[in-house]
Amino acid sequence: MKSEKFSRELDPVTFEVLKNGFINLVDQMAEQILRTCYSFVIYCRDFSCCLNDSEGDTVMQGSWDIAVHVGTLHFTAKSVINAFKGNINPGDVFAVNDPYAGGTHFCDVRIIRPVFFDGELIAFMQCNGHWADVGGSVPGSFDIRAKEHYGEGLRIPPIKLWEKGVYREDVANLLVSNMRGPEDRLGDMRAQAEATRVGEQQLLRLLEKYGKDTVLQAFEECKNYVERITRARIKELPEGTWIAEDYIDMDPDVGEGLIPIRVSLTIKDGHLHYDLEGSHPYIGCFLNATFGSAYSAVIAGTKMLFPDIPLSSGFYRVVTANLPEGTVVNAPWPIAVTGFCSGAYEKIMNAIFEIWSNIMPERAMAPCFNLEYLLIGGWDNRPGYNYHFMWYDWMAGGHGARWDRDGSNCSAPMFGVGLTVQPCEGQERLTPVVTSRHEILVDSGGPGKYRGGCGVVKGGTLGLVDRSVMSYCCDRARAINMGVSGGLPSYPHGVRLNPDTEIEKYLGAVFSNYPVKRGESFVRPSQGGGGLGDPMERDLARVLEDVIDGYVTVERARKDYGVIIRVIDEDLCQYEVDKDASAKERASIKEHRAGWLEEDPSLVREKYLKGEIEFIDLFRRYGVILDWETNELLPKTTEQFRNKLKKNALQYWKK
Repeated sequence: MKSEKFSRELDPVTFEVLKNGFINLVDQMAEQILRTCYSFVIYCRDFSCCLNDSEGDTVMQGSWDIAVHVGTLHFTAKSVINAFKGNINPGDVFAVNDPYAGGTHFCDVRIIRPVFFDGELIAFMQCNGHWADVGGSVPGSFDIRAKEHYGEGLRIPPIKLWEKGVYREDVANLLVSNMRGPEDRLGDMRAQAEATRVGEQQLLRLLEKYGKDTVLQAFEECKNYVERITRARIKELPEGTWIAEDYIDMDPDVGEGLIPIRVSLTIKDGHLHYDLEGSHPYIGCFLNATFGSAYSAVIAGTKMLFPDIPLSSGFYRVVTANLPEGTVVNAPWPIAVTGFCSGAYEKIMNAIFEIWSNIMPERAMAPCFNLEYLLIGGWDNRPGYNYHFMWYDWMAGGHGARWDRDGSNCSAPMFGVGLTVQPCEGQERLTPVVTSRHEILVDSGGPGKYRGGCGVVKGGTLGLVDRSVMSYCCDRARAINMGVSGGLPSYPHGVRLNPDTEIEKYLGAVFSNYPVKRGESFVRPSQGGGGLGDPMERDLARVLEDVIDGYVTVERARKDYGVIIRVIDEDLCQYEVDKDASAKERASIKEHRAGWLEEDPSLVREKYLKGEIEFIDLFRRYGVILDWETNELLPKTTEQFRNKLKKNALQYWKK
């Protein structure tokens, strides 16, 4: 909807007080759920809250909502209104998790409470939390093999959990009886319901103090205010159309070959319109997105460029999107969609970052690392436990390089800015999985004039477990995170079981229900961010500092940056740059690097198998992608990856 009629009936002071009062009440809801939730996942801030008006439109979100939920909460409020029109009463509390009704995925369960004042429906309070399990075929409800949603967990259309203040225990028990850890699920449900009650109390206080008409006027002016300032910002920008692509690794129903997600942005008359026409049809696993989650990616990716603007439905008037049905960015019911977070979502965001790097270079940012989930579920046999456990883990990673600085190391994913890394001590107390290592992954940041932030590497060992399986919801083993404006890629994802042993096995970046047993170990990396600018232009002193800090090895300093560093005393971190040798090395790289991207991929593979080049050389120097388990060449994937590398890097390198 487009509206340019802005009402300003409230005086500025009252408006500002109420606007911030709305933000504050949403933040109080967040504090309530943070202190009362049962799931470690929610405790690590995988939740969001908002205030919706009586039509379901978002009046205001809070300060700590994770990115993935923005742009979707009004859809689920409207789905409740449509389902229960004429039957919404004081004391009702609703639940919904339906991704085909504007939600994200089945694990994101929204609890919604209507607010009445003097017998009139005024607003809805909404609290969305990621439940660690909602049933389905594998622990954690992340089955990469799922073709349809029936194996992904319980689909909850809008239902009542409380009706006119009466708790519907039978309905709640029906839900959680189909989920692992039912007591935890009930605990999270009650915590979310209580959070909405806190929001209701705070709104009623504002209504009592300022009156219904003033508060309702403030609702409208909050949305108009956001629309007005957003349009003003957009009108300062050049008009035109920009296009970028990113990729999912593959469609298991088709075989090798990257899955394109195409994003086009048109700026015109103070309006932003994204068109994802040309994106690939939906694929045969759960990495697809629905309309709601893809639109959330559009909103979150755009909002990153305007961090100071509050978020309400006024923003959605300015930012619209065409998400073609039947594609990987708008899969229809009943196509599997739970893994949208690792699949389509962040690919849309990274394509948006690439587009905006051309529009607002002063805020340019290279693509950031991809969210990944590793889940281990089974039976906890430790003394005193003896119940089903869920080890549910995501890692930090590297953000993309900025126009004037390196990317942030070991940060939350753009999917969920605000997420916290789960404390190893907490995980070890709750589950029989011991963390063996958790450290910065050297050489994982994409090289550039400004380096991408580093990812991490994390390993663990299974303790007293029984009947346990492992699943990994990820991507980017093949569509490795790119740089921009001459920058280079980062590092591929993938889990290794029993590393550094004779029985080591590479499991890849997408698998489900893999049996694991007591004493087995595992390790996995997270990506770094992409580099920005030509690595040959990076200051020598900054490369030296990267080596001293442990972000870059001496060997990769030479290969990625053309900087020759002599080791004086490694234990004391004493190194020095050989400037003359570096000048020669950089000249040699500049002479040969375009040719490296034209070498026969099969010959490059042979060089790797003979030990003549390193693993990282494959994708950073030659743009060659192999099946990392079998070392088989992936010709179609390599061609697509090379073309993207040439577009993002080669054309920016000075001859």
